[in-house]
Amino acid sequence: ETMIRHIAGLYAVEKAVRGHSPDARLAARRQLSAPIVAAMKPWLEKQLSQLSSGSKLAEHIRYTLGAWGGLIHFLDDGRLELDTNSIENLIRPVALTRKNSLFAGHEIGAEHWALLASLVATCKLNGVEPGA
Repeated sequence: ETMIRHIAGLYAVEKAVRGHSPDARLAARRQLSAPIVAAMKPWLEKQLSQLSSGSKLAEHIRYTLGAWGGLIHFLDDGRLELDTNSIENLIRPVALTRKNSLFAGHEIGAEHWALLASLVATCKLNGVEPGA
């Protein structure tokens, strides 16, 4: 429950600064998110010390602590998102239709399909109507 509150706090900050300039986002993160993140790492370390080293939860906590530097990079750059959800949403259609590419008929056809899918995703990311 403690970690869920911490994560919810981080997302509340992100919701409040969504659409603001990178500098404004960075300032808010340093003021509001950094203390939350500072409380998260010791909490994870404490939980890890109380768990069986072979448990799945211990494995996941070790993974999280091992990737800590990358996880908190959003605190140093207001251009970064807290998570990769927006990117995952962009590539989901490509992933969902991956099986269809198996029936492209030829390797060159599959390469062309992949190129086109990448261009469409890039257009959407930049607010350009791909069919225009």
